[in-house]
Amino acid sequence: MSQTKPTIAVADYGIGNLGSLVNALEHLGADVVVTSEGQPLLAADGMILPGNGAFGASKKAMEQLSIPRWVGQRVAGGRPVLGICVGHQYLFDASEEFGKHEGMGEWPGTVKKLPTEAVPHIGWSEVRPAADTVLLAGLADERYYFSHSYAVLEWEFDQSIESMVPPQVSWGYHDGDFIAAVENGPLVGVQFHPELSGRAGLTVLENWMGSF
Repeated sequence: MSQTKPTIAVADYGIGNLGSLVNALEHLGADVVVTSEGQPLLAADGMILPGNGAFGASKKAMEQLSIPRWVGQRVAGGRPVLGICVGHQYLFDASEEFGKHEGMGEWPGTVKKLPTEAVPHIGWSEVRPAADTVLLAGLADERYYFSHSYAVLEWEFDQSIESMVPPQVSWGYHDGDFIAAVENGPLVGVQFHPELSGRAGLTVLENWMGSF
């Protein structure tokens, strides 16, 4: 992380308690702005797209406030964005949670029900970090807090695309593999809740802020 305090804008679309996330970021020395307004979301050093509850309800609330527009503008400009839980899921093509819903399509893949009767998946699970991860650097064999019944189960990125660095994909397991994190240049997503994942989660947030 730079010596100056980074400004982190947390997108607020009225779903979920953002207090733990704000507290974690402030503990790490960030100036935090919780907002749905475009100007501060675009101006911040980093933007976080959080998420709780069902995909469709979160999508509707985000779109009513034009938040996907600000995410898209930041990504197009190479500005850091971190999606958490449903915010992470929304970056993929689509979701099958309670119907068919389109996502932002930044990454290929569909959010599907976890392949187990033991849902929701709530609690601590290990994540297998990608080989060249920055986000999970130094965090092999660590466990993180999850709360979800749906996830992306397959990575469908076309590895044959020339002149394009493949995203780094880290995996979780709950009676089957699912994508736990994606690192794609300025665009990053995690299925778990770093703000509720103790020391390891704080390190994830710190690693993310240290990348810009």
